Amino acid sequence: MGQDRKFDVEQMTELLEEHNFKQLKEELESMHPVDIVDALDELDKKQRTLIFRLLAKEEAAEVFTDMESDMREDLINALTDSELEEVMEEMYVDDTVDVLEEMPANVVDRLLMATDEDTRKKINALLQYPEDSAGSIMNVEYISLRREMTVADAILKIRQVGINKETIYTCYVTEKKKLIGMVDVKDLLTAGESRKIEEIMDDNVLFARTLDDQEYVANMINKYGLVAIPIIDHEDCLVGIVTVDDAMLVLQDETTEDISIMAGVSPNEDSYFGTSVFRHAKNRSLWLMLLMLSATVTGEILGYYEDAMAVMPVLITFIPMLMGTGGNCGSQSSTLVIRGLAVGEIEFKDIFRVIFKEIRIALIVGLLLSAVNGIRIYLMYEQNLMLALALGVTMIAVVAMAKCIGCILPLLAKKLGLDPAIMAAPLITTILDTCTILVYFNIVTAFFHI
Repeated sequence: MGQDRKFDVEQMTELLEEHNFKQLKEELESMHPVDIVDALDELDKKQRTLIFRLLAKEEAAEVFTDMESDMREDLINALTDSELEEVMEEMYVDDTVDVLEEMPANVVDRLLMATDEDTRKKINALLQYPEDSAGSIMNVEYISLRREMTVADAILKIRQVGINKETIYTCYVTEKKKLIGMVDVKDLLTAGESRKIEEIMDDNVLFARTLDDQEYVANMINKYGLVAIPIIDHEDCLVGIVTVDDAMLVLQDETTEDISIMAGVSPNEDSYFGTSVFRHAKNRSLWLMLLMLSATVTGEILGYYEDAMAVMPVLITFIPMLMGTGGNCGSQSSTLVIRGLAVGEIEFKDIFRVIFKEIRIALIVGLLLSAVNGIRIYLMYEQNLMLALALGVTMIAVVAMAKCIGCILPLLAKKLGLDPAIMAAPLITTILDTCTILVYFNIVTAFFHI
């Protein structure tokens, strides 16, 4: 794949230099829009503009939609008003809104001028919805049928208006703009032409509301395997649909955000290479500073047990192992719980079931680790059985504590309306470092009466 794409880019450059635009246009017609975007990313601004102008209108609109915001802005500045109008005419309204939200004000003004009045009204209506709501990502271009229509009438309507709709696989039945049912194109094609829509429609329709969170809507589409889900407003009127491609983008963005937070990095919508070094540093520094300062508590606790370490200096050698084990155990639990919360598998009401499960896991893991570690300590430290027992008990306690804290904190974050991802590896590890030191020194001081 990589070699093929490189060859295409080299071929594009060669054909541009030879001014062989006819062959280049034929080559572009056989390429997928996403592959064209990847190729354009390796060319300079002038070459991009030349190639973009060779694309057919529909393909140009798809390529324009798939571009990164920086590349898109450069192209907008290079195109004429008439060329922009042609592109905007072919774009779906929800894609246009996504583009506008990423562009600076002066570019937005120019893009809006390139759209007709009816489209501008639709765009303005979508822009009024909250950023992360279903209304902000829905498409207002769908096929609406009436219950009294015949199958033949419905198929005729699809033929007439379907070319301008994002999806025709599912049609929605409305009465006075209210959603009353849905019908698949498959049902229309296999039903008798004289049958009424109300006879074949499904009146048990899954739907979402305009102010529902977009991640919730995307998860509904994923859970029920839908091609699209209808969106209704506060008056129960059908106002749009969210399609599976939009749902995939939402889930991708949410996953990217969660991964960033779990790694202790402020979320960023731009790509890795599209983000400046200063921005990367800024996104990472705040978390690192907070975690660094919070680690001061661990240092203070170590200072408190300075006398114990002076009596038995060997105790110091086990601190990194215990802290590392506790942090790793907590991270395992928190990651699995965060994932369960994200996909709807776990809810806050399951907290006691989760804790009970993690405690049982902790006992098995803790006993295994303590046995291996106890044997190691017994053999390496002059067959000191008391030390091996103390570290074995500590290991079991640390693993149990880490597993419980690792599963409880994401659930509490969810209950408090916070993103559970903030309770991931960096923060969990810092909290567990402090707790591990407390557990460790309380157990060894009890064992050795220090």
